[in-house]
Amino acid sequence: MKAVWSKYRLNFNFTAVTSRERLTVKDTYFIKIWDPGRNEIHGYGEAALFKGLSCDDRPDYEEKLGKVCRDIDRFVESPSLLAEWPSIRFAVESAKLDFSQGGKHILFPSDWTAGISTQTINGLIWMGDSHTMRQRITNKLAEGFSCIKIKIGGIDFEKELKLLGELRDMAPDITIRLDANGAFNPDEAVKRLQDLSVFNIHSIEQPIKAGQWDAMRNICQKSPIPIALDEELIGINDPSAKFRMLDSIHPHYIILKPTLCGGFQASEEWIEAAGKLDIGWWATSALESNIGLNAIAQWTATFKSAMPQGLGTGQLYTNNIPSPLTLESERLGYDPTGIWQIPSSI
Repeated sequence: MKAVWSKYRLNFNFTAVTSRERLTVKDTYFIKIWDPGRNEIHGYGEAALFKGLSCDDRPDYEEKLGKVCRDIDRFVESPSLLAEWPSIRFAVESAKLDFSQGGKHILFPSDWTAGISTQTINGLIWMGDSHTMRQRITNKLAEGFSCIKIKIGGIDFEKELKLLGELRDMAPDITIRLDANGAFNPDEAVKRLQDLSVFNIHSIEQPIKAGQWDAMRNICQKSPIPIALDEELIGINDPSAKFRMLDSIHPHYIILKPTLCGGFQASEEWIEAAGKLDIGWWATSALESNIGLNAIAQWTATFKSAMPQGLGTGQLYTNNIPSPLTLESERLGYDPTGIWQIPSSI
């Protein structure tokens, strides 16, 4: 096998704000593999390094990409060798699956890739000032979303409560998910969760920063809102360690981001551990281009979950890669007659 990597800069169509940062661009990487004897077939995978969040955000990231491509047979055979490099492992797994299926970007054939079924996704509301967030919520409701996910922790908490009250008045029956991205202090978290609970919240992701197991366990026990772990999963690679963390904290849900969790096999280890503890889950993309989003969506479709997934990031960029992915209201689909337009530079 041969492999090369390339870098691609994605441009947001707005300033994406979280409790951690403000984003206008997102650099991502691609790995392309092929057999020199079959040059017409290429497998693509996206190494969507998430600066400031991925555990493989390291100065030698591009150097590692080069080493992987030079020894690609070894890593295609054993992606687990990249356990400490989750986004690269995800790319290698994806490229291998794509190549093995004929290089047509169908990694997990299903009714979804055949265009027979669709997947429900939540409508994502990024942080902004009150007016901007209110307008974004109004737009998502008009588009027909029945599940809205709102990132909080970026503006004054009282303003966020007011905004949630307005949303609940506008749409009494809508499902509301929140994502705090670790914005709360452990000492104030339970009180804030009590204040938020009057709006009938489905769940809240990562109310406090990761790594505080005792505090998070206490919050899970006392919170009137179901807790979902997100960043808490990053960097835990051993299956037994995954179970120990979940057994210690015992959240209500976990959020799986294959780019950050280390690909499909590693994500399925989380699902197995969660299942033993009666913990629910759903999958979320992590600012990938359509190449990475496509891989995650195809994998998620194989589980045939009725839970709304967090796969709505395909609309974020002005220069995303044209693909057969479709979005109608809250339904993410795949048009088997659609065409991929992958730039020659990738």
